[in-house]
Amino acid sequence: MSFFPTSVLVTGGAGFIGSNYLLHVVRTHPETNFINLDALTYAGNLANLKAIEDAPNYQFVQGSVNDAELVAALFSTHAFDAVVHFAAESHVDRSILDPTAFVSTNVHGTLVLLQAAQQAWKDADYPCRFHHISTDEVFGSLGAQGHFTADTPYAPRSPYAASKAAADHLVRAFGTTYGLPWVMTNTSNNYGPFQFPEKLIPLVIRNAVVGYSIPVYGRGENVRDWLYVQDHVEALDVVLRNAGNHSTWLIGGNQEITNLALVEMLLDAVDTATGKPVGTRRPLIQFVTDRPGHDFRYALDSSPVQNELGWRPKHDLTSGISRTVTWYLENAAWMNDILDGGYRDYYEMQYGSRGMN
Repeated sequence: MSFFPTSVLVTGGAGFIGSNYLLHVVRTHPETNFINLDALTYAGNLANLKAIEDAPNYQFVQGSVNDAELVAALFSTHAFDAVVHFAAESHVDRSILDPTAFVSTNVHGTLVLLQAAQQAWKDADYPCRFHHISTDEVFGSLGAQGHFTADTPYAPRSPYAASKAAADHLVRAFGTTYGLPWVMTNTSNNYGPFQFPEKLIPLVIRNAVVGYSIPVYGRGENVRDWLYVQDHVEALDVVLRNAGNHSTWLIGGNQEITNLALVEMLLDAVDTATGKPVGTRRPLIQFVTDRPGHDFRYALDSSPVQNELGWRPKHDLTSGISRTVTWYLENAAWMNDILDGGYRDYYEMQYGSRGMN
């Protein structure tokens, strides 16, 4: 049975995947109201959402998922029948340096949302759904063969992955204990427009353009499966509206590649886009000491979401990387605004005191 939400709370909607999701669903579903709750920490950028900021079915609220009073007030005001929960600290390197914020946002913030949803929906006589966005990293590290499935035991190996695993367990526990209706999606590495430049792909593109060295952990032999962000957000919309309650779906791109091969691919794509001979920028690669607990390989079995819900990625890695490099080269001002901190001024300029309406 399909689910047709009328009022959706989207957390972390000013971040990379959250903003791409809102750009997609606000325009695809004009009959649905979307409220974007984002704390605008370092990775939140409202400039990502310029295209929809005046849409009649979209509203931004600045605030934290840890603010239980605010979250409860939003549920009361907007009568949400769905939550799509992106808000999370997500950079593994940052979690190694200081895990505190990861536990606060990823674990406690999820608990706050679950409690608010459970309280608001406990006597609901209409369909409701809590869609929790998770990651492949909760499953740990794969060897050279095989794929994670929805039944793979959890084995997180970084503070970030552990915090997401804890959040996943809380979601399932609220379903079992309180009957909260939920769906969960675990995704592979995303890439595409609006990704904060601490992540590998935008970092490589930026450094390639200005001629900085490209740091690669170890010998670059770790393997990741990459998914173009537009494909991901389309899958999320399909899952929210068509999956059964208390179900988990793995969303991957089926595009595995070593980190070194990916970096070389990106550098060659920048060469091509800027009229340089292919290979010109490869000498920028610099191998650096591997990070602690670096998982060797991730790969997801996406066949259930493809076979049962009919979603398939539209972009292979070649076309997705080409589109991504083109986007960053054509949007250098967006990148520069982040690097010099100017993006933080956009909220005040655009919203001022209206931001909490």
